[in-house]
Amino acid sequence: MKKIIYLALLLTIGLQLTRAQQVPLLDRQLFFGNPEISGGQLSPDGKWISFTKEYGGIMNIWVKKIDEPFDKARPLTDSKRPLNGYFWSEDGKYILFVKDNNGDENMNIFAVDPMAKVTSGVPEARNITPLKDITAQIYMVSRKDPDLLMIGLNNRDKAWHDLYSLKISTGELKKIFENKDRITSYNFDWDEKLRVLYRTDEKGTTQFLYRDGDKLTPIYETLVTEEAYISDWNESNSKFYLVTDKGNLDKSALFLMDPKTKQITKVEEDPKGKVDFGGLFIDRNTRKIISTSYTGDKTEVYWKDKTWESNYKFLQNKFLGREVNFASPTKDYSKFLISVWGDKYAPEAYFFDAKTKQLIFQYTPRTELKKVEQYLAPMTPISYKSSDGLEIPAYLTLPTSSSGKNIPVVVLVHGGPKGPRDYWGYNSTVQFLANRGYAVLQPNFRASGGYGKKFKNDGDLQWGKLMQDDITWGVKYLIDNGIADKNKIVIMGGSYGGYATLAGLAFTPDLYAGGVDIVGPSNLFTLLDSVPAYWESARASLYGMIGDPNTEEGKKAIRAASPLFSVDKIVKPLLIIQGANDPRVKQAEADQIVIALRDRGKKVNYILADDEGHGFRKPVNNMAMYAETEKFLSEVIGGRYQKEMPEDVAKRLKEMTVDIKKVTYTPAAKTDKAKK
Repeated sequence: MKKIIYLALLLTIGLQLTRAQQVPLLDRQLFFGNPEISGGQLSPDGKWISFTKEYGGIMNIWVKKIDEPFDKARPLTDSKRPLNGYFWSEDGKYILFVKDNNGDENMNIFAVDPMAKVTSGVPEARNITPLKDITAQIYMVSRKDPDLLMIGLNNRDKAWHDLYSLKISTGELKKIFENKDRITSYNFDWDEKLRVLYRTDEKGTTQFLYRDGDKLTPIYETLVTEEAYISDWNESNSKFYLVTDKGNLDKSALFLMDPKTKQITKVEEDPKGKVDFGGLFIDRNTRKIISTSYTGDKTEVYWKDKTWESNYKFLQNKFLGREVNFASPTKDYSKFLISVWGDKYAPEAYFFDAKTKQLIFQYTPRTELKKVEQYLAPMTPISYKSSDGLEIPAYLTLPTSSSGKNIPVVVLVHGGPKGPRDYWGYNSTVQFLANRGYAVLQPNFRASGGYGKKFKNDGDLQWGKLMQDDITWGVKYLIDNGIADKNKIVIMGGSYGGYATLAGLAFTPDLYAGGVDIVGPSNLFTLLDSVPAYWESARASLYGMIGDPNTEEGKKAIRAASPLFSVDKIVKPLLIIQGANDPRVKQAEADQIVIALRDRGKKVNYILADDEGHGFRKPVNNMAMYAETEKFLSEVIGGRYQKEMPEDVAKRLKEMTVDIKKVTYTPAAKTDKAKK
């Protein structure tokens, strides 16, 4: 019997080795180049489909009739920068989109006529918020008057948004509410009346203010360590659905609240008691609940409508082993674009007629990736204990070409940190790294969202401490289980993940062989001193997470957590990637640590894009960034490396590569706000 098991084991290893030899090095273009088609949306009447496709090298909006082939589509925009999102007006007369300027996050709203006829080029797209250095916010898209939006503009006061009505056809703006009382958002009911305003004070306490005529009455309040928001209104428009974790609640739950009586009734919480309330989906025609959802390792949907549930199960049976989302419906929910996806599957989009059950393939964003998806690697949910025994959920992706033992690892840390988290599914960076031969660990460390209030708040004042331990103990878990080669582990991430990279190299210098920091803060003093003006309402929350620079205790905590002040401990190679126009983590964060490392003779490479902000969005920049990352990883922990690259990518990489000898840094003069 033992001989049979031994022979079976040898056969398994032999098959793995054969498979390893067959796994090709997939071109990084497949992961990071422009998709062929993406972001499909049906027009409200279902007669047209819009989508994004390359035009002038940048993903722009195109449109075609639903029954036309995609090569008959017409371009609608000629933006020189990727858009930040788009949608149809309720009557289908306009497509509206939002974009900034080279990553500065100063957003304007634009409108274009999808039916406009032009002989060449694209129709005119109008900037309907033509103001400089503002961040427009959309609060309501009217159904009653499809020519109307309710938006916020911070042109009067950079820190706060006044409420305006905006006429799409003419660009006419009318001020509805002047915000002189720290209002952070506005909520409208089914009749499109402004019913509730959110106000956050200097301590981070948030109040719901019920609006009755011109009178604003406080009806609900949460502390800076709690969260609450209105998800929607009920059928009779008399109560709102409140998602909250206030008081003794750890996991957020769904409630109904009467704003007049302040009476609150619980509707639902996670049946398994493991995660926060996830999502509420309401039929906007009947105002009845269609489904609720919760996301742990994966997302579970609880259907309240039998017709929708039947359609969902029908589609699930058509796409076994994959996930299905109702991505874009018509106004009457009779037709949909659905997205089909999974961890090791290139996504696809289909047209679905809910009445006839007709299912028609539309597109896959990455056709060439689809052809080689047999080489993509599964993402597996795992968990492990941190230094204090806290259970940390995570995802582990092992390269298709490996036996899963003693392999190089990239620890990929998500941003945030408070609220965001990693999810199961297809991830281009993960699959790219796995194809290069690396195991990828994605830890949902404390402060990550979705796992309850305590888990989220346990990250407060733990930057570089227990939050970092949650990552460190994940690495130890991989080493203890024989998965990781302890000498070949790199930490990598963006935003907070970039900070965690710097902290990992500074505070656990023997654990990692190197790091890739993407737009990560190095000096938490300058980070806090330079946050965008319109983040003022979140200042108390930021101080609660990191430390209050106005107190001696806070200063001590901030200094201890800042990798810049422990730069002497960084002994491993580091690649730093930064956008010059980043309004959140400014270029100064990269410059400071590059100079500190350079002046100490440490190894550091620096990539700086002059046309990017908080993360790279232009494909040529992304391709150049990952080409350099791939080379760096290969040199440090020995994975596979695609040396060749297109001319434009090579040229752009050369342009973005900084001569660290020339980097300078001049501390910014403190603002009055920073001095307070």
